[in-house]
Amino acid sequence: MTRRELRDSIVRIIYREAFYPAAGMEEQKEDYLRELQEEPELFLPSMKEEPSEEDLAYIREKVDAVLSSMKELDSSLEKASHDWKVSRIGKMELAILRVAAYEIYYDEDIPDRVAINEAIELSKIYCDEKASAFINGVLNNLMEQK
Repeated sequence: MTRRELRDSIVRIIYREAFYPAAGMEEQKEDYLRELQEEPELFLPSMKEEPSEEDLAYIREKVDAVLSSMKELDSSLEKASHDWKVSRIGKMELAILRVAAYEIYYDEDIPDRVAINEAIELSKIYCDEKASAFINGVLNNLMEQK
C-alpha cells in the first residue's frame, strides 16, 4: 500500500470512533482490516492487490497510537482551532485532524508539511470544499504551537 492508502485507512478507522464506544473500536478496526483484505478495491479504488501483513500491522499500530493519544490530541486541536470544541468539528474532519496531529506530534518519520498536505488532500475527498482551508489553518496553528 502507498503511504496515502495507509493514511486513508487509518483515517477511516478513526472516523468510526465517532459512532462506536471505545470498547468497540478493537472490533471496528479488525472488521475494517478484514474487509480491506477481502475487497481492497472496494475500500480504496487505487489499490490493485491485497494489503501485506506489514501494511496491516502498520495500520493497527497507528490506529492504536492515535486512539491512545486522543485526549491530548483533542486538547491541542481545540487550542489550535481557536477554542472550537471538538464536538463542533465535523466527524470526518476531526478524524483527519486527529491523524495529522498525531503525525505532527509523535511521528518522526513524517515531516510536518507532509502530514498537513496529506490531511488537506483527504479533506478534498471526504469533506466539503470549505474543510480543506479549516484543516490547513488548524494544522498550521498546531505546528506553530509544537
